[in-house]
Amino acid sequence: MYDPRFDKLADVLVDYSLDVKEGDVVVVKAPFVAEPLTIAVTKRLLKAGAHPVLRCYPEELEELLCKLGKGKQLTFISPSDKLDMETADCLLVLWASVNTRAMTNVDPKAQQLRSKARKPILDTFMRRTSLSGRKAMRWVGTMFPCQASAQDADMSLSDYADFVFRAGLLHLPNPAAAWRKVRTAQQRVCDFLDKAKEIRFVSKSGTDLTLGIEGRKWINCYGSDNFPDGEVFTGPIENATRGVVKFDFPAVYGGREVTDVVLVFKNGKVVDASATKNEDYLFKMMDQDKGARILGEIAIGTNYSIKRYTKNTLFDEKIGGTFHAAIGSAYPASGGKNVSALHWDMVCDMRPGGCIEVDGKVIARNGRFVKDGWPKPSRRM
Repeated sequence: MYDPRFDKLADVLVDYSLDVKEGDVVVVKAPFVAEPLTIAVTKRLLKAGAHPVLRCYPEELEELLCKLGKGKQLTFISPSDKLDMETADCLLVLWASVNTRAMTNVDPKAQQLRSKARKPILDTFMRRTSLSGRKAMRWVGTMFPCQASAQDADMSLSDYADFVFRAGLLHLPNPAAAWRKVRTAQQRVCDFLDKAKEIRFVSKSGTDLTLGIEGRKWINCYGSDNFPDGEVFTGPIENATRGVVKFDFPAVYGGREVTDVVLVFKNGKVVDASATKNEDYLFKMMDQDKGARILGEIAIGTNYSIKRYTKNTLFDEKIGGTFHAAIGSAYPASGGKNVSALHWDMVCDMRPGGCIEVDGKVIARNGRFVKDGWPKPSRRM
């Protein structure tokens, strides 16, 4: 499916999100199904004077490896993957799928082995994307609107494409300018939270979670990494999370959907957990290493153009009026120190009666900030 909006999206990704310079080596990772957007991005990179390095693949490869691979085959990491992560100036990832549930019947132990084996790749990614200057790697990931994701979202493909482009503010005359305004509003939130000691989330569904954040850096996400974007996040203090969180939306990871996830924290660590579907998978992922039961990220969603759950974390974690927490690896730029092969985002809806408190003072009710100048729904969204 070709859509002229792909060219507009490619312009934003290359010129705004990645700020590609002449001579930059840009690795583009994409499944075959994302071919139309891959072509649009490649054209824009060439016009910018960059060197596109295409890593296109049939998505069935990971399923085949996990089902047929044995021993060292499962833990083998391609030298080209290592080289890309160590040397590329930019990484552009396109996400799309023919079947979002293709990994459902794969042995979780095989996925666990793959996750552990790829930890050095994840570590390099986390380190380089947190740097500045010549050694840094700029990156962005975005969604190609495809049939499988449209079905997950209970939409037609045309409706889903409209949803995707609107979430990225591509319906506006100048999307980059709009994202710069988002950056300004979100920075006010970050500046406030940078001075805080504790943050507490309370929801009508039963969440009452308190996290220590003193001394941690809140990161402003405005379309430079994920696209679409719209969140502020940090890495909470590793031993200072307490309470319970009940995630309102199914948590999707590794091609599996885990529903009604409840996590109980004590001294920063998950001490009890449950789910009504794929609970065993939840425990296998949390038990893969010492850091997998500790939160590496806490974030507040601020994209009010995204209003509904779609079973796609890229969009769901950005929904304005939600928060999400990720068990596993922290982003070093936030000051987070947790290390794990896992990074699994799960989303909690605060719009129906939820409340966010910072050092005992309410900063948001029912999914909306109480301070002027902070992110809020736009009349044009």
